[in-house]
Amino acid sequence: MNIITTSGLSKNYGAVKALDSIDLSLESGEPIALIGPNGSGKTTFFSLLCGFIHPSAGSATILGHKVGSNALAGKLAALPQDAHLDPRFSVKRQLQLLARLQGFGGRAASQEVDRVLDIVLLSDAGVKKPGELSHGMRKRVSIAQSLIGNPELILLDEPTAGIDPPNVKIIRDLIRSQSAKTTFMISSHNLDELEKLCSTVVYLSEGKLIESGLIETSSEDGYLTLRLPSVPEDEFVRECSKLTGVLRVQRQAQGDYLIQQTEGHAVDQALLAMLAKNGWRYRHLIKGRSLEERLYG
Repeated sequence: MNIITTSGLSKNYGAVKALDSIDLSLESGEPIALIGPNGSGKTTFFSLLCGFIHPSAGSATILGHKVGSNALAGKLAALPQDAHLDPRFSVKRQLQLLARLQGFGGRAASQEVDRVLDIVLLSDAGVKKPGELSHGMRKRVSIAQSLIGNPELILLDEPTAGIDPPNVKIIRDLIRSQSAKTTFMISSHNLDELEKLCSTVVYLSEGKLIESGLIETSSEDGYLTLRLPSVPEDEFVRECSKLTGVLRVQRQAQGDYLIQQTEGHAVDQALLAMLAKNGWRYRHLIKGRSLEERLYG
């Protein structure tokens, strides 16, 4: 089922085109990555989908309904990057109010809040005020808010920005656990994180759609990406370049090496043997290029 469809979707602010004729058709299911540099139109795109602003041209539908339709009540949720909780009230009281606004009765609202806090592993945090929680825990409470009512589509803007690795893992795991019944569209600059979570990428730049499709590194038979924790770079490049079928070895960020191989050759086994011979340990080896290299390389 198509969960998001846009046709010629555009938004202008005076002479500035924040979004320029976006044509998209995205299916429900696995998480979707929304990426692009600052100013690319990601926030504008989310705002249009939520109905916070109106397009200058074109149209958008969610689950077959026009954006802003009453039919989407309870089916769409969004978490802005700068969302804040009210410091004066307990977590549970705030979430209960939001559940009531969605139509839950008093007891049902309390049960729904207990359910979503359990999902984000914060069952004991309901009685606390936001100031008593860490930044990562507050972010998880905000994600719990977006889960109220089991929406079919949740838009998350930088859900892991500025939080520590344990909370990042919890958020990643809860997104995976909910993806069977909820489609997440996640905007983030952390491409490594998105590559772990998402199966589809939407890439915007200067308001234009640059690429949309499946994240499929396995189809790129001409490349291998190898991550090494600590090896002599010059020596590794020299030894790797000697392997039959290797055309080029290029060092990337974060200790990654992009290895280009001739068509029809599979050098992965020879590469692993070379690493073992030299006592060089590797962290991972994937067929194809990383998402960062594919889009920005």
